[in-house]
Amino acid sequence: MVKTVLLRRLSFSLLIATLLSVCFGFTGIGTPPSAHAASNASSFMNTRGVQWPDNQALPRFSMPHHLDVVNLENGPGDVSLLLSTLEGIVNRTQPRIYLLEHNHDEGPYTWLNDSHIPYQVHQDPWEIVNKYYHEAKGIIIYDPNLLDSIDVATTLAGLKDGLVVSPTLAQTLTVAPYHMPVLDDLRGKFSSALDAYTWEFQNLWPQTTHRMLIGLVPTTSIEVPSDNWKDFQTVLQESRQLTDGSNQQTYTIDLSNFLGGDGVYLRFQDAFSNDGWGPSVHQATVKADGNIIAQFTGCSQQEEQYIFDHGGSSCDLSQTNAHRFADGKSYFVYHFVPPAGTKQLTVSVDMWNQFLVSASKVTPAASSDQQVPFGYLRDYAVANHAFVFWLTANTDPNQVALFNKILAAVKPGTPYLGWFDNEPAGVAMASQHGVYVLAADWFSNLTVWSGVPAPPHKIKPIAAPPLQNKIYVTFVVSDGDNLQYDEHYMRMLWSNPDRGKVPLNWSISPLLIDAAPFFLNYYQRTATPNDLLIAAPSGAGYFYPSQWPQKDLPLYLQQSNKYLRAMGTNIIYALDSSPTMPASVGKAYAQTQLNGMFYNNYNQSTTSIVNGNLPVSTQMNVGSNDAVINAIQQQAANWDGNSPLFITVSLVAWNTTPTDAVYIAQHLDNSYAVVRGDQYFQLVREAYNLPPVKQ
Repeated sequence: MVKTVLLRRLSFSLLIATLLSVCFGFTGIGTPPSAHAASNASSFMNTRGVQWPDNQALPRFSMPHHLDVVNLENGPGDVSLLLSTLEGIVNRTQPRIYLLEHNHDEGPYTWLNDSHIPYQVHQDPWEIVNKYYHEAKGIIIYDPNLLDSIDVATTLAGLKDGLVVSPTLAQTLTVAPYHMPVLDDLRGKFSSALDAYTWEFQNLWPQTTHRMLIGLVPTTSIEVPSDNWKDFQTVLQESRQLTDGSNQQTYTIDLSNFLGGDGVYLRFQDAFSNDGWGPSVHQATVKADGNIIAQFTGCSQQEEQYIFDHGGSSCDLSQTNAHRFADGKSYFVYHFVPPAGTKQLTVSVDMWNQFLVSASKVTPAASSDQQVPFGYLRDYAVANHAFVFWLTANTDPNQVALFNKILAAVKPGTPYLGWFDNEPAGVAMASQHGVYVLAADWFSNLTVWSGVPAPPHKIKPIAAPPLQNKIYVTFVVSDGDNLQYDEHYMRMLWSNPDRGKVPLNWSISPLLIDAAPFFLNYYQRTATPNDLLIAAPSGAGYFYPSQWPQKDLPLYLQQSNKYLRAMGTNIIYALDSSPTMPASVGKAYAQTQLNGMFYNNYNQSTTSIVNGNLPVSTQMNVGSNDAVINAIQQQAANWDGNSPLFITVSLVAWNTTPTDAVYIAQHLDNSYAVVRGDQYFQLVREAYNLPPVKQ
């Protein structure tokens, strides 16, 4: 148990956090509400415990004093969904429920133990249901035959204080001892996903908050067993680390040795999963004894009938070279069934990049295409009366049209929490409406962590070394805009024993000030002198600056900048759909008094001065450690040595660790100096005769 003094310390932190919010004047990331986007929710404080004044980007919850923790790791998906919606209803008033779900890279109790919040663990989720079900007003039954109804049900749950349940769980909850009334039964109500979300927008939108949007895929993949691919044998592999498509050609593979089962399974995966340039398949032709039995283009309707497991793969729908690709840990598996008596089976595949192809005649035990409901961010959606939906950003024109209509219904500066089926298309679409993105679909217990106060603990700037004619290198760790990364994977990377041995710039979301101030405070307090936290793409939220309505961009960045200042940084890492920074974007960022800006990813790094006063350094992103070293040395080979050279290296967080940064730094000779980002831009300013910026 935790001593009383710990609770007092948390209470004191809450007081400090409140005072800071008044002193800094934290501001919502947008313009005043327009008439078409007025929210029905209270603009300052929900009387049931949620604080969300107009000048605040995200809501803050009451401080938890004791938590009932339930382990859902091996439980069924519909129970996770039930508990997550119950969590949202209960925690809206006072955070009391905490769910242990999958994907906690940092360990299930790490953050809880660090926070010193008293808690009790329950292995049986029904203990939590029995304790709290009376705080809900009934149940909402989703349609198992149309899983998009789960999102509609989640929105209804927030509006009606209902629990989202499967028909099976409904049978339990409508009888003794619960006797919960059915608030809505969505079975058979909708004919398609588009029908469901159109009805939701027409009927529920006026009742939901208009201060956030939540995009959640209705279900998630089952956990595929670790030995799922044990019967597969490699039939073709690219041995070179290629990222430029230079090996694109049609490869013919003889699969005759795999005949004799219920078909042939063909799996494509990344041969070098650490650098994100896996196989890209444009076209495939399958022949049985010389006769074509299958022929399709990647990501086409014709292809779908042959896919056994999408495996997290993605689509590029460019008109001239549409293809399916699988980077990192993603993959995809085809299933071909030749005619009985086939003697020879071949597949000809137009593909490129780093492919590893394997085949089997044995049916895998599972496919990640098997879907189950999940909870995660749904507690936050329910607690905040949010509109929850999942529409494609690029494949179905009718869904895209509805998506645009929803985005147009909110004011500029509204956050979209969740994710997309296609990142570039989704971020571009949101940006065009002045909506910024917070990747948060796998964030756990946001209704709890938004209520654990901790004031920002700003990292102190350090002086740059004397400017010399050297090659200055700085490393930027990607993906900090991703709130669930900040919660899970970043904490694991932070525990790497090599952290602190070389300077690293860790991108992180400034909106943790609202979403999870304890997390931000932890990273700041435990940073070594070689760790610097910088604002992740592209400020207080992920968006493409060139796609944002340009007349509104300066105001957005000024509001965003207040979160950066409160966090203690004046350095931004930005991503954009434009390969070069438009003048209007450079001018808008230059007005925010930044020390410097990391921009986009390329094969090499360049440094320039934008608008006469803003240093901008593009990032080198080339793959493996040895590839990075080679790219740095190649760029240095063209250096004349008469003035400093500046190189920024992007380290993709999912594929690299502090150990990799140490390895790269150790392979650079004395003509190089690895520095922190604040030192880097101090040196750039000195080299370009620019005045220093106040830290």
